[in-house]
Amino acid sequence: MKVTQEKLPSSQIGLEIEITPEKTKQTYEQVIQNLSRSANIPGFRKGKVPRQILLQRLGTTRIKAAALEELIQDGITEAVKQEDIKAIGQPQLRSSFDDLINNYEPGKPLTFSAAVDVPPEVKLNQYTDLHIKAEEITYDPAKVDQVLENERQQMATLIPVEGRPAQLGDIAVVDFKGVLAKAEGEDEAAEPEAIPGGEATDFQVELQEDKFIPGFVTGIVGMNPTETKEISATFPDPYANEDLAGKPAIFTVTLKEIKEKELPELNDDFAKDISDHETLAELRTSLEEKFQKEAEQKTKQNKQEALLNELLKHVEIDLPETMIEREVDNMLTQTAMRIAQQGLDVKRFFTADVIPQLRQRSRDEAIERLKRTLALEEIGKRESIQVTDEEVATKVKELSEQLSGQDYDPDRLQEYVKDELLTEKTIDWLLEHATVELVPEGSLSAKEESPASATAESEEQTTPDVEEIAQETAPAQEAE
Repeated sequence: MKVTQEKLPSSQIGLEIEITPEKTKQTYEQVIQNLSRSANIPGFRKGKVPRQILLQRLGTTRIKAAALEELIQDGITEAVKQEDIKAIGQPQLRSSFDDLINNYEPGKPLTFSAAVDVPPEVKLNQYTDLHIKAEEITYDPAKVDQVLENERQQMATLIPVEGRPAQLGDIAVVDFKGVLAKAEGEDEAAEPEAIPGGEATDFQVELQEDKFIPGFVTGIVGMNPTETKEISATFPDPYANEDLAGKPAIFTVTLKEIKEKELPELNDDFAKDISDHETLAELRTSLEEKFQKEAEQKTKQNKQEALLNELLKHVEIDLPETMIEREVDNMLTQTAMRIAQQGLDVKRFFTADVIPQLRQRSRDEAIERLKRTLALEEIGKRESIQVTDEEVATKVKELSEQLSGQDYDPDRLQEYVKDELLTEKTIDWLLEHATVELVPEGSLSAKEESPASATAESEEQTTPDVEEIAQETAPAQEAE
């Protein structure tokens, strides 16, 4: 069999395949024999239909089409094997099938064109001495005080207050009923429109302006118990209920009781109540270490994101459609699994109308993920970056303990861990061979930081999310 190769865009190999006359004749005759044994033609037993009758009843076009399908399928399979092509996905016929039927004559050569996707070539124009900027996240000691204060607020005891009006910081117990304010020119005699859900009894509201719609809390401040008052307020825009966004309202409010918070003392007993630590000092130290580690981790993530974004500027990969479609499939499968794990109905989100839109919206992210993965794999090969069996075993053991009780495939978990560790090592190697400038937090625009930050976060290698690992390492039948 004669095969001529041609390099095509999108990592495809074009094949011009010439089938020998002997093969075109042999296949045609074999198809006739097979049809004669299986065809049901009145007046003849199976396998006893004369050749001429068979050709008349079935038609030469149908027989040629059956022979051609076999010749094309076998021809492509043999050509790929003969030329040692690492094909991925299903091959595509480039010739017109109708033209092939018209031109096909058993006993004469048959030439047709096909294309197969192949793994793309990764062209790395540069991957060392990259210059990047990344935001440095610094530990803020005030976060510890904020956490402790929040805990105190959660553990506060409410004490009834008498003899004074309501003031900011109090907890007010109120009955209220709200209506939309009438617009200018609206009939004054008409009944005001009640606000859906805008009525409550014995409702507790903390008198902080950000706790309710603007104007409501301010109107309560200064009221005395048993007092009833009309309070004007305006719904913010935007608002969860779009029908109410930006609209003025009037609430009739009766203040029934005032309470104030009595906060627990910030001492060792408090630390024991909210944590496993024996002293407040131990709790503070634990929180400081936690926030320092988070800051360091976020800084590392920022460096990784900046590095990968810069790396992709120097990478050329002509991705085959097969790989893109497979990556989109993987992304949608993971999304469906997350939805299912939340107890939601996947079919309600993945409808026939929505799926094509989801695929199109996922395409750019799929391309970026593939380019990133392929580039890192190529760099790992060039620089002989490897992970040891001991490193894999240690990480697998750690994650297995975290995944205890969840359904996962141990073999897939091991493969996942190996890939993650190799990627992490490769990124660390790149950072060691790059110039990294750390800049203050918030000094880089969103555009400079990451055009696909959601992707980068989902691919974070240093502290993989246990739920995502469970999804990616679940038994194959559940993911498919």
